Amino acid sequence: MMNLRVLFLALLLLASPLLQVARCQSDAEDHSSLVDDVVGEHSDDAVEEDDQDLDNLTSAPGVETVCVFPKNTAKLVPAGEETELLVALKNDGKTNVGVMGIRASVHLPYDHKLLVQNLTMLRFNNASIPTSLQATFPYIFAVSQYLQPGAFDLVGYIIYDVEGKPYQSVFYNGTIEVVESGGLLSGESVFLITLGIGLLLLLGLWAYSQVQRLTKKTKKVSKVEVGTRSTDASLDEWLEGTTLAKTLSAKSKNKKN
Repeated sequence: MMNLRVLFLALLLLASPLLQVARCQSDAEDHSSLVDDVVGEHSDDAVEEDDQDLDNLTSAPGVETVCVFPKNTAKLVPAGEETELLVALKNDGKTNVGVMGIRASVHLPYDHKLLVQNLTMLRFNNASIPTSLQATFPYIFAVSQYLQPGAFDLVGYIIYDVEGKPYQSVFYNGTIEVVESGGLLSGESVFLITLGIGLLLLLGLWAYSQVQRLTKKTKKVSKVEVGTRSTDASLDEWLEGTTLAKTLSAKSKNKKN
C-alpha cells in the first residue's frame, strides 16, 4: 500500500509541469485570439471605406514624416505594457492633408514577410493639416506580453488623403528591443548574475586552498647549532687573568697528568 502511494505522488509531480504548460498555451491562444479580434476591428476593414488595399497605397508628394520615441532613445518596449511614440507629418503640398489613422506591425528582423503581430490601429476624425504646416500625433501601442524578449522590427504607417485620394507614408521602419516587464532585471539576468557570483566564490576558495598548500610545503623549521669550541674560546678570553681562570687551568693540567 505504501508503494502505491509513493508511485501516485511521483506521477502527480511528473504531470504537474505538463499541466502548467498546457494552461500557459491555452492562455496564449486566448490572448492571441483577443488581439486578432481587436486588430480586425481597427485595421484594414475599418479604414478601407472605399475598398482600398492599404498595402498598395503609396506616399503623396510633398508629405514628410518623422518619428520620435519620447524619453526612450534606446527604443525599449516592455512586453504587455504601453509604449508611446510621436509621429510628425509635414505638409509641403499645395492642398490640405486629411489624416485618417496610424497603423503598425511587428516583424522578424531578418524577414519582414514573417509577421509577428499586428498592432492596434489608431483612427482620427477630421484631422486636417493645411499647406506649409505640420502636426504631431501620439501613437500608443503594446506588444503581446507573451512575446519573447529580443530584437524585432517595427514598421509604422500614417494614412492620409489628399483631395479625396488615400495615401500612406512609412514613419518608422527600424529595430525595437522587446524586454520583460516589471523592472530592468529579468529572470534570466538574475540567474546569470547569481551563477557568476557562485563561480567567483568557487574560484576564490580554490585559489585560497592552493596558497595554503604551497605555504605548508615551503615552510621549514630552522635549527640553530651552537659550537662548543667557539663558546669555550670566548669564555676563556673573558675569564683570562682572573682567579677562576687560573683554577680552571690548574684543573685541566691535573687532568692531563
